Amino acid sequence: MVAELIFENAPEFPAPGQVTPWIGPIPGFRFTVLCRYFPAVKKYDLNFSTTAFLSLLLLFFGAFLFYPASFMLKGAFFAGGKFTLSYFSLLLESPLQRQSIFNSFVIAFLTTALTTLLALPLAHWMTRFDFWGKTLLGGLLLVPMIMPPFVGAIGLGQLLARFGSMNLFLMDLGILPPDKPIDWLGQGGFWGIVLLQVMNLYPIMFLNVSAAMANMDPSLRESAQNLGASGWRLFRTITLPLILPGYFAGAVIVFIWAFTDLGTPLIFGFSRLVPVQIFDAVNDLNTNPMGYALVVLVLALTLALFLVSKRALAGRRYEMMARGHTGGAEARATPGRTLAIWAVTAVVIGLALLPHLTVIVHSFAEHWFFSVLPREWTAANYGEIFGHGLTASSIRNSLFYSSLSALLDLVLGVVIAWLLTRKRIPFAGLLDALAMLPLALPGLVLAFGYVAGFDFKIPWLNPRDNPTLLLVISYSVRRLPYIVRSAYAGFQQTSPTLEEASANLGAPPFRTLRKITLPLVMANLIAGTILTFSFAMLEVSDGLILAMREQFFPITKMIWQLMGRIDPGAPGVACALGVVGMLILSVSLLVAGKILGQKMGQMFRV
Repeated sequence: MVAELIFENAPEFPAPGQVTPWIGPIPGFRFTVLCRYFPAVKKYDLNFSTTAFLSLLLLFFGAFLFYPASFMLKGAFFAGGKFTLSYFSLLLESPLQRQSIFNSFVIAFLTTALTTLLALPLAHWMTRFDFWGKTLLGGLLLVPMIMPPFVGAIGLGQLLARFGSMNLFLMDLGILPPDKPIDWLGQGGFWGIVLLQVMNLYPIMFLNVSAAMANMDPSLRESAQNLGASGWRLFRTITLPLILPGYFAGAVIVFIWAFTDLGTPLIFGFSRLVPVQIFDAVNDLNTNPMGYALVVLVLALTLALFLVSKRALAGRRYEMMARGHTGGAEARATPGRTLAIWAVTAVVIGLALLPHLTVIVHSFAEHWFFSVLPREWTAANYGEIFGHGLTASSIRNSLFYSSLSALLDLVLGVVIAWLLTRKRIPFAGLLDALAMLPLALPGLVLAFGYVAGFDFKIPWLNPRDNPTLLLVISYSVRRLPYIVRSAYAGFQQTSPTLEEASANLGAPPFRTLRKITLPLVMANLIAGTILTFSFAMLEVSDGLILAMREQFFPITKMIWQLMGRIDPGAPGVACALGVVGMLILSVSLLVAGKILGQKMGQMFRV
C-alpha cells in the first residue's frame, strides 16, 4: 500500500520536488514523501523602482514641507541657540496681536456657523427631494467657487461701502439721509469679510454634507419614519449622526480657510487679523520674530482642529448595512415645496453672485465713483490687461506657474495613488496622510515658511530674487490632494486583473501602467489636473507673499497691486483681471464637474 504525504516548507525533509521513499513504522505500508517548498509571501513589494519613487517622495516632502515647518518652529522657539517662549509671551502681551487673534477666531467661527446653517437645508433639499430644475439649481449653487473672496471684496466694497451703490440708491429714493449712510460692511469691514467668506465657502460645506447625505442608507430613515419619527427628531437622531464625518470634513476646511484668508481683509483694509499680521511680518523677518510665533499659532490651531475632530468621531461607528444612491428614496416635491426651494435657493444664489456681478460691471466702467452705476462705459480695461506689459505678463506668469504645478501634481499624484493602491509599501498610511496634509495646511503658512527657509544666496531658490520655482512648488503642494484623491478613486474602481494579464504576457510594470492602467483612469486624472490648474491660477496667499517683484507677479498679486494705486482707472483694470480669472476657473469647474459628477465633493475631503 502506497500513500503520498506532502510536507510544505519542511527543512528536515529532502529538497523541493525530490521524491524519497520512507518506510513507515506500520508493517506493509510504504510512504512516498514529496517535499514541496512554497516561497513565503513578501511583506512589501519593494524593488528598485518602488524604492526610488519612495525616496524621491520622501525627499520632496522633506525639502518643501518639513524643512519650512521646522525652520519656522526653530524661529519661534529658539533665540540665540536657546529654547525660549518669550516670543509667545510678547505675542500675548501685545494689544494689537491679541485683538488680531480674537478677530480671526470670531470671523472663522461665524463663517463656519453661518455656512452650516446655509448648507444643511440646501443639502437636505437637494438629496431628499426630486423637483423640476434640480440639476440646474445644483450647478448654480457651486457658482460662487469661481472667484476667490478677495476679488469679490472689490465688488462688495463698491456695492456696500458707506457711499457705495446701495446707500446711494437709497439716498436717491429719499429713504436714507445723505449725511447718515449705513455701515453695511460693519466695524471697518468686519461683517463684510464674514459675509463674503460665507458666500464663497458654503459650496465646500454643501459638497461635503450633500455627499454624506447621498451615501446614507435610505432604509434607516424609512425605519425611523415607520416608528413615528419625523421632522427635527428624524434629522437629529438619524441623519445628523450619520453625516458627522462629512460635516466635520467640511467644517474644518471652512474654519481654517476663513481663519487664514489674506486677500479679503487686505482689500477691505482690515489689518487686525492674524493673516495680515503675518503678511506684514514677511518684510522684517530678520528683525521681528513675531511672524514665526503667529505662524506656529496657526499650525497649532490646524493640528488641534484635526485632533479634536478625530477625537469627536473616535469610538463611534458610522458604517451602514447598505450605502448607495438615494435616488430611489427621493420624494417627489409638491408644487408648493418646489416653489419654496426655488425661492430660498434663488435668494442664496443671488446674494452670492452680487460681488461677481459687481466685478463684471466694474470691469466695463471707465470711472465708477459716487454713483449708483458707472456713468461711462468702456471695454478699454480688457485691452489694457492684454496690451500693458505688466498686466499681460501677470496672465502669462499665472498660466506658466499653474501649468507647471499641474504637471508636477499629475506625476506625483499618479505615483502616490499607484503606490497606495497597487503596491504593499511600508508606512502606506503615513504616505497617504502626507499627501492629504496640504489640504489642511494654510497657504499662508507654507508661503511664509518658504520665504523664511529659502533665504539663500541662490537666486533661483530665493523668492526675493526669483520666486518661480517656489511658486510652482507651493501651488503644487497645496493642490496635490485633489489629484491624489482623484487618481486614488480611479485606481480603486479599476480591476487589477487587466494589469496582471499584461504582466503575464511579459509587459514591464511601467509599460503596463502607461498602456493599461492610465487609460482606464484618464477621466479621473483629467478632472484632478483641471482642478489643480484652475485653483492654482487664482491662489491668493502664495502669490501675495512669494512674488515680490513685478515681473514675477501672478494675476492675484497684480490685482492687489492695482487696487492700491491712486489711478482712478486701476480698479477697472483689476476687475477685468478678476473676470479673466473667473472665466478660467468657471470653465475648469464645469469640465471637472461634468467628468466627476457628484464625486466632485470627495475631492474636498480631508
